[in-house]
Amino acid sequence: MTDAFIKLGKVGVHTTQNKGHDPEFWAAQVTNKICGISEHAPEHVRQQALAFKQTVYDIVLRGIRSGIASDRTTVVNLLRGQGHGDMADIIKEL
Repeated sequence: MTDAFIKLGKVGVHTTQNKGHDPEFWAAQVTNKICGISEHAPEHVRQQALAFKQTVYDIVLRGIRSGIASDRTTVVNLLRGQGHGDMADIIKEL
């Protein structure tokens, strides 16, 4: 007989009121999944890791914002193409 262990990951809940999470929230979530920094790391390694983590965050945030802008452009153009210019203008201003 073997002992089997199931290791569960951490579960977290983040809520908002009347809106979704902003790009900064998602960039931080993704960055934290990519870059874990040991609390036992030597200070010089920790400083380098923190600098790298900030760079990853900046890149992820830029990508998320670009994706949002691209999707909105697609939605605006679809709405305009279907004769809903007023709705397209609202989406474009978001």
